[in-house]
Amino acid sequence: MNLTLSTYEAKARFSEVMRLVREGRTVNISYHGKPVAEIRPIEGKKKTLEEHLDELERRGLVSPPAEPGPFRPGPVVRRPGALRRFLDERE
Repeated sequence: MNLTLSTYEAKARFSEVMRLVREGRTVNISYHGKPVAEIRPIEGKKKTLEEHLDELERRGLVSPPAEPGPFRPGPVVRRPGALRRFLDERE
């Protein structure tokens, strides 16, 4: 989810904006309610899945699995047609 700030807010919270960008987030800047700029990380070396998960764990957004080993999810939807109902609700 991208954060949108006015030019005044972005200037006042610049250190926070730079912290968010270093964490990989994009910050949009608006002027009189209209988007005018985007501050985002420079595209660099792509992270591996393990590197990305390690970073998320370090930031406290995910926790390591309780039991080591491959993750084998069970069925997510038990009732047929759940995807169709979900998509119909979004329209």
